[in-house]
Amino acid sequence: MDGANIRAIPAGISGPYGGVPCYLTVIVWKMPDITRFAPSPTGGLHLGHVASALAGWRAANESGGHFLLRIEDIDPGRCRDAFAHDLMADLRWLGLDWPEPVRWQSRHLADYAAVLARLGARGLVYPCFCTRRDIADEIAASAHAPHHAPDGSVVYPGTCRHLSPTRRAALLAAGTPHALRLDMGRALSVPGARDLTWHERGEGRQRCHPELFGDVVLARKDVMASYHLCVTHDDALQGITLVTRGEDLRPATSLHRLLQHLMGWAEPEYAHHPLLCDASGRRLAKRDRAMTIAAMRAAGMTPQAVRAAAGDPGPVMA
Repeated sequence: MDGANIRAIPAGISGPYGGVPCYLTVIVWKMPDITRFAPSPTGGLHLGHVASALAGWRAANESGGHFLLRIEDIDPGRCRDAFAHDLMADLRWLGLDWPEPVRWQSRHLADYAAVLARLGARGLVYPCFCTRRDIADEIAASAHAPHHAPDGSVVYPGTCRHLSPTRRAALLAAGTPHALRLDMGRALSVPGARDLTWHERGEGRQRCHPELFGDVVLARKDVMASYHLCVTHDDALQGITLVTRGEDLRPATSLHRLLQHLMGWAEPEYAHHPLLCDASGRRLAKRDRAMTIAAMRAAGMTPQAVRAAAGDPGPVMA
């Protein structure tokens, strides 16, 4: 049976002549996983990417599900089509496959604008005209030390949230560059928003703390939509049921669950895997050019050797 594990459990039935040994057949249904790998094409694919891609690919294949590839090229200043095509070639060389067409986020900007418009109509986002220097000066002038979000960023002090409607309208009419921020206080006032959890595979329900991020940016001056908004929208749109990604993104799950709740999007399951590190314990990153898959291919490594270096245990057992 596809998607089922069949187990025989020994049991005994008591009667006038003693226990009669028998076995109960228990069918444990396992729903197929729909997973995705969603890299940003800002450089070459490295072992850390491969580990993440393999985690999603294996989960989908072992459950009889589907593995999708998505190109998160929302940042025009850093992303390059050539990198995207190169990473797809590397993934195919490694033996991974996915259905076409691949979703390129840069080709769906209207989708993200529509989400921002819906949030704006509910008063859940506001324009922020502050520069980085403005924010730094505001924090420096404060009597309190700056607060940091779980991802290490500085929590926005809320300067533009307190602008009068007249002042805000004047700045917008003048064409002043601005970002769009989530009004965390208003978002958390939505029924159920303060009681969110997510299911971490192998660990159970985890408590969400989106308030720790403060008024996060959902659209920048130079990028129409943020990673947080795009990834939650696309996971819902594509029917992703299991999000596999690095442990460094675990804190962001609280924020993603809040956006899912606000927009009425389905909640996927999550599985955060350990990060690959070099011999010194430093996380592998795109700055480590020697660790790119292209470099490994050029050095004569086989796909199997590269997969093993990324922690792949071997053939998929469907």
